[in-house]
Amino acid sequence: METYILALLLSLLAGLSTTIGSLVALFMKKPNPKFISFIMGFACGVMIYISFVELLQQSIKSIGLFEGSLFLFLGMLIMFGIDAFISHEYEFEDSIEILTNNNGSCKPHPHHVLYHKKAKKERHRYRRGLRQGPRDGTGIEPRDGSGRKSEINLVKTSIFTFLGIFIHNFPEGMTTYIGTITEIQLGLILAVAIALHNIPEGIAVAVPIYACTGSKKKAFKWSFLSGMSEPLGAVVTWIVLTPFLTPFLLSAMLAIVAGVMIYISLDELLPASRSLGNEHLSIFGIIVGMFVMTLSLVIL
Repeated sequence: METYILALLLSLLAGLSTTIGSLVALFMKKPNPKFISFIMGFACGVMIYISFVELLQQSIKSIGLFEGSLFLFLGMLIMFGIDAFISHEYEFEDSIEILTNNNGSCKPHPHHVLYHKKAKKERHRYRRGLRQGPRDGTGIEPRDGSGRKSEINLVKTSIFTFLGIFIHNFPEGMTTYIGTITEIQLGLILAVAIALHNIPEGIAVAVPIYACTGSKKKAFKWSFLSGMSEPLGAVVTWIVLTPFLTPFLLSAMLAIVAGVMIYISLDELLPASRSLGNEHLSIFGIIVGMFVMTLSLVIL
């Protein structure tokens, strides 16, 4: 029973790390994009390394290569299904835009890549006749049908970001729980890796809300709530799986967890880290993350 309690506690602590991200966003005038890029790369390296070296290997050793690999791909497909229905490609875009905008404003920076991406979409819609009216040199219509200047509603975007992160964090709570009941050391490593990657997610939620509303309370609240899906995922796993837990199911879950973590690393962490404009720093973070995990496994 003590192991189950520890598993739930580690899931809670990993989820609460989103609040660290919100505190960074609120109390630093402008969070350093290079620091965020490195941290996300580091977390990516840790999660990929642990998935292949620890989780998948333990699963294969217990249930075989074919079965372990099958459940690995099942974990990836689960995350792919979540992505297909609840896209989170917008997750870091507006936060990155503010981080790289010297003015710290809510409006798109005219020299930022995201501004031109929006312009390209608007030009495409204009050609199809979906928009009417004058356009400026960027191809973006500066006014809407009512004649008012159009602005990015970052508060609304942040709410969708919160929902996306909340749902995507749910399997991560399951990951920490399964890893901990398998081996406490493994659970600790997974909790640290997930906590590191939750810090930028907390920033992703808090930055746009605080920039546009000026309310630290609102920014902190939404960031805190987004991380609470992880302990919720752990609790659901505890209630649903514990009565049916067998050595085979536990090994299968380890492979599924590995698939989930690999997908998150390649689909979320690596692209977001590189999008900050520090590609080499991002890769360096991955290398350092894998090296640190190697040392920890050798020493412990």
